[in-house]
Amino acid sequence: MKLYLNEVSSATARVRIALALKGLKVEEERITIFGDDATSRGAEFRALNPQGLVPALLTESGVLLTQSLAIVEYLDEIAPEPPLLPEAHEDRAFARSVALAIAAEIHALLPPRIGNRLRSLPGIGAEEVASWNRHWVTEGLNAVETLIARRRTGRFVVGDRPSIADIVLFPQTVGAARLGLDLTQWPNIAEIAGHCRALPAFAENAPVSPK
Repeated sequence: MKLYLNEVSSATARVRIALALKGLKVEEERITIFGDDATSRGAEFRALNPQGLVPALLTESGVLLTQSLAIVEYLDEIAPEPPLLPEAHEDRAFARSVALAIAAEIHALLPPRIGNRLRSLPGIGAEEVASWNRHWVTEGLNAVETLIARRRTGRFVVGDRPSIADIVLFPQTVGAARLGLDLTQWPNIAEIAGHCRALPAFAENAPVSPK
């Protein structure tokens, strides 16, 4: 398998964490995502992935998979141990709902292409974009904290084993801290992030800061 990635991307981090938890090895190709000459904007990568986004996973049979959550669930299906979804049906749905609350509701408002579009508008500069990012991360994690607090019974989002919810939550906490947000305002999220960081699969594949 071959993973097209960028180490800054929290979506990439989700897939790399899942691969590490599963003990799976893949070939990696770095795709640049910042600037007008970014690889992700080029015709060659767009021919491969029309969205021009990372991560993308080329399977052993030559099928390209896009969208991090779909890739994570694919990995869970081809390598069932350790499972990334809880056993109970309601817990599985809850883990997915937390993952989607972050991936679809928070992260979707933050990628470089969103910042680029905002900066193209009159009166919008770097500080306004940073304020935009802080606003949506804060609002989103406020809701996620409340959801987790209602159901949490263990060290992670669902029980005592990391799931797809933690795989998506952890990179977002790294991004929140990068924006200068204090994670202690979300005590459950902060504690879960600490448990995640204690695991090499999470710590070694966290998103890095842009240079």
